[in-house]
Amino acid sequence: MIAWLDSIWELSVVLWLLPIAFICHDLEEIITVEKWLAGNRERVLKVLPPKAARFLEPSLSMNTAQFAAAVACIFLVISSATVLAVTTLSTGAYLPFYLVCVHVMFLHVFTHVGQSILLGSYTPGVVTAVVVILPYSSYAYYRLLASGAVSWELLFSTLPFVLLIIPVLFSAHWLGERLVKQ
Repeated sequence: MIAWLDSIWELSVVLWLLPIAFICHDLEEIITVEKWLAGNRERVLKVLPPKAARFLEPSLSMNTAQFAAAVACIFLVISSATVLAVTTLSTGAYLPFYLVCVHVMFLHVFTHVGQSILLGSYTPGVVTAVVVILPYSSYAYYRLLASGAVSWELLFSTLPFVLLIIPVLFSAHWLGERLVKQ
């Protein structure tokens, strides 16, 4: 199957699949998050350390529209990284930015799986994290490395920049809450 995918998809197509995979995954979250939070908010707050619970409590009451607005902000970042990476693929100038986005999506799978294990139940996004994001990000890593577009050194040196997702996420959620009033 991998050999077949390699033969039909150019590397640029593989890069363009990142925003598509993101949307598939986040649609599951958008569709399920408000109802799921309404039924599980207290349970989530109980398993969190007290400081984390106080800090995250406001975002546990977002409605679907607010969450979708936050997702749209993150989609803009991922789409920007993709456009820049694809248009400069010959030089690799923006591949580090793109790699950080792939890293975030790959690591995000384990966040979803961990949440489901911790709560002992379904959590919004866990299905598409495992079925869409994990295979996509694994294949993207493989193709980027196999093509020589990135090296193992670049792959690992961009990992610390994953921490930049923290201010991006909080900004996106803040904007979602401000743009869409409850």
